[in-house]
Amino acid sequence: MKKKAFITGINGQDGSYLSEYLLEKDYKVYGIVRRNSIAEHQESRIDHLIGNGVETEYGDLLDVSSLERMIRTIQPDEIYNIAAQSHVRISMDIPQFTVQTNALGLLNILEAYKNNCPTARFYQASSSEMFGRTVDEDGYQRETTKMSPTSPYGCTKVFGYNMVQHYRNAYDLFAANGILFNHESPRRGSNFVTNKVVKAAVRIKNGLQDKLSLGNMDAYRDWGHSKDYVRAMHMIINHTEPDDFVCATGVTNSVRDMCSYVFEKLDLDYKNYVIKDPRFMRPEDLKYLRGDSTKLRTTFGWKPEYTFETLMDEMIDHWVNIYK
Repeated sequence: MKKKAFITGINGQDGSYLSEYLLEKDYKVYGIVRRNSIAEHQESRIDHLIGNGVETEYGDLLDVSSLERMIRTIQPDEIYNIAAQSHVRISMDIPQFTVQTNALGLLNILEAYKNNCPTARFYQASSSEMFGRTVDEDGYQRETTKMSPTSPYGCTKVFGYNMVQHYRNAYDLFAANGILFNHESPRRGSNFVTNKVVKAAVRIKNGLQDKLSLGNMDAYRDWGHSKDYVRAMHMIINHTEPDDFVCATGVTNSVRDMCSYVFEKLDLDYKNYVIKDPRFMRPEDLKYLRGDSTKLRTTFGWKPEYTFETLMDEMIDHWVNIYK
């Protein structure tokens, strides 16, 4: 009998790659999709999977009845909670909604899991943003690093991280956290800085726009590929025991580094096109993230197949093909 996986956020970047990965492993995949008024776009990342091993229904982390109904009916073997209001800058504009979705929503699905299929395994999408301003002396962040978030998004993820540990210990559930550092792909929303930079550079190359407005150019991040990170999710949820793992490349680059690389690949100088815009500056900025994934690598033999450069190259090729 096929294993069954239930995914929140199935129509996002990670949800789409995770669905493909699980289908390759002969899973039956189910997910919830938040309804919006532009129905033709809301499942665009997974349109090719609907009816080919993936089933979706409308639902929401804030709608307890939809969570309870689907988990009770499906009786999944694995639950991946990767839905969230995940844009850090926007979490400062809509903090209440971010807290409701990411914190209360996580609590809702934990309760539905505990009450309806407690023998299943549960994966929570935790985030490097939980570490915030804290960096260990060697320049890395790891499972033991103090958490000092600098945004409502990061704060909600700390709540979720601790709640997963609480439910694991209090109710003997297989509930695990994957502390994933920044991960990108051509499927990333174009309001996130990686795709924003690549898309704009290609548009500038094609004469479709003149400038690119960005915030802090000297923010450093540990960027990997979503495909590599969904493999880690599956490893974590299928471990011999529930535990928490950092997933990261261990390599950090700045937004300025990214702009330099992307524009140069298109035979452009980013300095002629990129302008600093106060609108995109954060009230409290997170300057540096660099993950130590030693625990993940030694436990499972995981390692990323993509480098920062090959990730950027794939994203550039994606937008070049769209605008050619």
